[in-house]
Amino acid sequence: MKHLFLTTALALALAAPALAQVESDDPIKLTLHDWTGQLITTNLMAAVLEEAGYNVELVQADYLAQFAGLETGDLHVAMEMWETTGRDAMDASIATGNVVNLGETGMKAIEEWWYPSYMKEKCPGLPDWTALNDCAELFATAETAPKGRYLGGPVTWGGFDEERIAALDLNYEVIHAGTDAAMFAELEAAYQRQDPILLWIYAPHWAPQKFQGEWVAFPPYEPACYTDPAWGSNPDATHDCGKPTGPIWKVAWKGFGEKWPGAAAAVTAFTIDNDTMGAMIAKVDLDGESIEDVVDEWMDANEATWSAWIAQ
Repeated sequence: MKHLFLTTALALALAAPALAQVESDDPIKLTLHDWTGQLITTNLMAAVLEEAGYNVELVQADYLAQFAGLETGDLHVAMEMWETTGRDAMDASIATGNVVNLGETGMKAIEEWWYPSYMKEKCPGLPDWTALNDCAELFATAETAPKGRYLGGPVTWGGFDEERIAALDLNYEVIHAGTDAAMFAELEAAYQRQDPILLWIYAPHWAPQKFQGEWVAFPPYEPACYTDPAWGSNPDATHDCGKPTGPIWKVAWKGFGEKWPGAAAAVTAFTIDNDTMGAMIAKVDLDGESIEDVVDEWMDANEATWSAWIAQ
């Protein structure tokens, strides 16, 4: 089976014939972001909705700023809101009464500072975060010296890395990667040369499976760490802890389930696990397959699964 594949904000309609249960021919607008896994998740959901006869548009949107469009109904569904970086924005938007949580995707999120295992010989105090300042010169570059360099994700991802550096008095500077692909290309090059690198790694993803390394062990996250300066080692600052871990959520405009109840049921039923998603991301990023082909392959192999979603 071949599913119409959308990658741009042109928002081309999926042209499947409408089925009897399709409540409206108006396009359901799903948001696209800037990392491979989210593109796969969203295109997969679009393909499933297409099979049910819905008209779908995929619209490029900023990961955090998208909530303005979801609150007004100009956008309808966001398939990946990560507990690690998006929870505050998600909760604030839900509190307006205009956005609803459609449940977990089945994937569990980890996003944290990460280093290759070969750096542990040069900085033996790792993974304890208190070793970072002792090793700042190892991670320094001409751009950041004498401070160490931390390669963060694109600015749009959030993550509070600058706040964490300030709160924990780390002698590091955040350099944000321009894109997800650029960040992992730099990791690939550094790993092959055994060069020092400290960067944002997340799961589900292929990188923690392909490369041997560890996440930095910061003080464990608690909600008060982000809101109460009295929490943690620095009484004058928040964010003196690691990042949260937890589910990846699906959210939607409040009117989504009223206008397209069948589609809302399908999105709510959607679930996939970390290993499956990590393998799909690897096919795109490492094996050079197109997102279209990876989605089609999954759809062909899992018809019983997605058919149950649209039969809700």
